[in-house]
Amino acid sequence: MSLQIINLNKKFGSQTALNQINIEIGNSEIIGLLGPNGAGKSTLMKSIVGALKIDEGQILFNGKDITEHDIESKKNMGFLPENNPLYPEMYVKEYLHFVADIHQISKERIDEVIDLVGITPEKSKKISQLSKGYKQRVGLAQAILHSPDLLILDEPTNGLDPNQIIEIRNVIKEIGQQKTVILSTHIMQEVEALCSRVILIHQGNIIQDSQIDEFKGKYGSLEEAFASYTDS
Repeated sequence: MSLQIINLNKKFGSQTALNQINIEIGNSEIIGLLGPNGAGKSTLMKSIVGALKIDEGQILFNGKDITEHDIESKKNMGFLPENNPLYPEMYVKEYLHFVADIHQISKERIDEVIDLVGITPEKSKKISQLSKGYKQRVGLAQAILHSPDLLILDEPTNGLDPNQIIEIRNVIKEIGQQKTVILSTHIMQEVEALCSRVILIHQGNIIQDSQIDEFKGKYGSLEEAFASYTDS
């Protein structure tokens, strides 16, 4: 798996959301995508998965331009957006069957993923009946159902209790041994527990792209480093 982002720019009206973004990502990495609210993280993730049109620049996924090979690219990406769009009127297993049909994958994989993300007790419920934490798990299940090469997660542990957070972190860690994961989060303990590399975006610019120890550097914690780098 390889992802190359070359001179990527994105504007919304007069506001520059992404400014000359250049990133190279290889296989089997878990990367923490950090930045204050409004920094451009979600815009970058949506650009990678093709949910937003690129203004300028290029994104190459496995050597192919995502705008020219959009269906092929999306088949090998999994995405859990921050707002986790689900169909509340569908039952959990019904929804995952629906996703499996879209990706044309075997139904056996559904039970495997249900077990992996820990929603077996809830699989016969309507999505509208689930707690926020279980809805997050269903969102993660749809993102990994087709075994994507690249998994992009925007605040994946949002709304989970401490035990659920540990369980989902373990799932992400397991996936990251074979796949590449881009993880956006504000929880620095999560970054420390999961990530080997940190990309920090601030005001649409990449201001750090380094291994986690290098990112922390002279600071006592990731929180201190983050606050220092993003202090305007």
